[in-house]
Amino acid sequence: MAEAKTGAEAVHWRLEDLYAGQEDARLAADMEWAAAAAAAFAERYRPRFADLSAAELAQAMAELEALRARLARVGAYRYLAYVTHADDPLYGAALQQYQERATQIGNQLIFFDIAWNALPAERAEALLQSPELSTWEHLLRQWRRYAAHLRNESEEQILAEKNVTGRGLWERLFDETLTEMRFSLRGKEISEQEVLSKLSHSDRDLRHDAAEALSRGLEGRLHTLTFCFNAVLADKALDDRLRRYPHWLAERNLANEIDDAMVEALEQAVVARYSLVGRYYRLKAKLLGISPLRDYDRYAPLPGSSRSYSWEECREIVLGAFTDFSPELAAIGERFFSEGWIDAALAPGKRGGAFAHPVTPDVHPYLMVNYTGTVRDVMTVAHELGHGIHQYLAREQGFLNADTPLTTAETASVFSEMLTFERLMRGESRPDKRLALLCGKIEDTFATVFRQTAMHRFEAKMHAARRSEGELSKERLAEFWLQTQEEQFAGSVEFSPGYRWWWSYIPHFIGSPGYVYAYAFGELLTLALIQRYRELGSAFVPGYTEMLRLGGSRAPVEVVAAAGVRLDDPRIWDSALDYLEGMVAEAERLAGVQ
Repeated sequence: MAEAKTGAEAVHWRLEDLYAGQEDARLAADMEWAAAAAAAFAERYRPRFADLSAAELAQAMAELEALRARLARVGAYRYLAYVTHADDPLYGAALQQYQERATQIGNQLIFFDIAWNALPAERAEALLQSPELSTWEHLLRQWRRYAAHLRNESEEQILAEKNVTGRGLWERLFDETLTEMRFSLRGKEISEQEVLSKLSHSDRDLRHDAAEALSRGLEGRLHTLTFCFNAVLADKALDDRLRRYPHWLAERNLANEIDDAMVEALEQAVVARYSLVGRYYRLKAKLLGISPLRDYDRYAPLPGSSRSYSWEECREIVLGAFTDFSPELAAIGERFFSEGWIDAALAPGKRGGAFAHPVTPDVHPYLMVNYTGTVRDVMTVAHELGHGIHQYLAREQGFLNADTPLTTAETASVFSEMLTFERLMRGESRPDKRLALLCGKIEDTFATVFRQTAMHRFEAKMHAARRSEGELSKERLAEFWLQTQEEQFAGSVEFSPGYRWWWSYIPHFIGSPGYVYAYAFGELLTLALIQRYRELGSAFVPGYTEMLRLGGSRAPVEVVAAAGVRLDDPRIWDSALDYLEGMVAEAERLAGVQ
């Protein structure tokens, strides 16, 4: 069961662009600078905040940005070093020490948010209308939306301190548990990432054995994993009560700058098309000659379609897709590969999954993937590079304005995937190969739209149940999982007994409650952008690039409008889902199914 080499085995990021190493004296020096700057900031602005002029408030915002950026730079280094050494207690301890110290420093700045929200509405609006604050207007308006959910300063400080040793440590326990777990597969002990990769193998027996290995491994650690879930669920319920949020998703929607009705409309539109999932997987069962299709068959490659892509091939494909679209974006993407901004190798102690980290505007983003050479891995690289390019362009807005809400944060990543897919399709003339590529893209899109919506519905059930029933058993969580999974597949997939435990390895449920619907939001928004691109051709590119550059400096509706799409159009979801249905119809045509 030896894995073929892809060339990614030696692809590691160069964190020296941040600091020279764990013992770099600049790490401590930057923390000391931030501590002194925070104390001076509080002394300078706390006594007279209510009387600040617009120009003085703008100066305060610039100082606050510099301070938070310096803290974030240290934090980025500690986190990035940790995720590739999660099995080494020294790295975990260094990250924990940073978080505790950063919280202490940040507590000196809490007065600022509270004082800003305490200003009378008329006074705040007069300041916001001043040209001196134009750079900060959107951010300051967004901060005002949290007025009803803030506690007093001493209470906010206590909440911040307790989070480091409360929910923060439960998240770390969850991450480290999964990182150190090994799954027994055919006489070998392999990591979570490795066992998950086997679920896309062409050998059905191996897929079955991998699924069984994953289920057995998770079941053996369910006591710890379930405890982590319950701790985080209880902590979230407590936070929501203390901050007067009306429901479990309210805080996330506020951060995403969209209202509850828009999220509900998205969910209803996707659930109304669940029949499309069953339609596709019944087609796949025919193509594979399998009945019934099992959970471990969902990502099986079609016969004759299995191939591996070297790291160099992946680089050429993804950058080629960007070059076809925009040489400017491709040139930025090239730097990630050539300048050591990516960590792609599978390695002991490295966290599973993939992400893009924006770091700070004075450096550059970093990407982490676990590359094994599948076409899905190529798409993952495209996805994270889309994030990275977005983050690189948005840094022009500065540290505080660069960060985007999740609803638009996923747009560039999914758009990058689509560009890569279309390049692969253009290079393939054989109908069977085109069908295999198309089916792979459909499955990835379904995973982003339908699977993430199903997971959102699971998450909603468990948060509601934890608040009404108390601590949840592993069986109760499994019940919610199977219920929301079964309704998604509409009878087209049969689940193995151990599949009921697969909720327990999803990190977003622990680290980012309410996150997952943003994937569906971003995917469907991207399909709307793709349709716009097809209408306009190269004329679309400047508006799209401007959308990326805007980062979080404006509301999502305004940002997306730069690319010519109306986010407030209620037809946007159905139009995008129609496009997805067209992809399924094309797969049926290529397969000869009427």
